[in-house]
This record gives sequence, C-alpha cells and structure tokens, in this order.
Amino acid sequence: QVQLVESGGGLVQPGGSLRLSCAASEHPLDWYSIGWFRQAPGKEREGVVCRSFSDGTTHYADSVKGRFTISRDDAQNTVYLLMNNLTPEDTAVYYCATGICSSVPGTSPIKTSSRDYWGQGTQVTVSS
Repeated sequence: QVQLVESGGGLVQPGGSLRLSCAASEHPLDWYSIGWFRQAPGKEREGVVCRSFSDGTTHYADSVKGRFTISRDDAQNTVYLLMNNLTPEDTAVYYCATGICSSVPGTSPIKTSSRDYWGQGTQVTVSS
C-alpha cells in the first residue's frame, strides 16, 4: 500500500507559476512510475505527465509540454510538478498517481489500472 498526498495548489494569476508536491509513504517512490492527472469541471480526466521508475524518462501531454516539469526527490520521497506560464485552461484538480508511462503520440502519457495508487488531489486555479 502506498499513500500519496498532494500539496501546493492554490490561486495564481495567468503567467504565474506553482509547484505541486506529491509525498509518498510506505514505499520508496523509485519503485514506481508516477505522474500527474488533472480534471477540470465538466471535463474528462487528462493525463499530464509521467516519470518512468526505470530510467527517469519523462512523458508530457502536448498541452503542457515546455511549461511543466516533473522531478523526484528520493531523500524526501516526493515527486514535484513545476508549472510555469499558467493559463486559465490549466485550472483543475491535480492528482498524482502511480501507473505506466506511455510515449504513444496522441495518447495519455500515463495509464493506470485498479492496482495503482492515487492521491486525494489539490486544486489549482488560474485567474486574474
């Protein structure tokens, strides 16, 4: 069992930045590929990014490529999502989750199954 706890969400102006954290307990994060999803009101859940446990390869959705960066701090057993140049379209609840990374163009960069673990989510609101 892995417990994931997100933090760092909040209100930010367009063009601003936020860093989300996903802290894990019970097992080292380097046992898992891990990434972030987001879900905006009235929209389907969207895979944002995935970091492979095996070699650290990262996979990003086209909508965030060049603006978002995922990283991992093994000493803190925490994964971070740095989000720059935010727009109102980035407003959503953001969830970290374990899963499998995918590099297939046009598909989600992370896929999960019933055996994967999820955090509770953190709200990100981009508004002036």
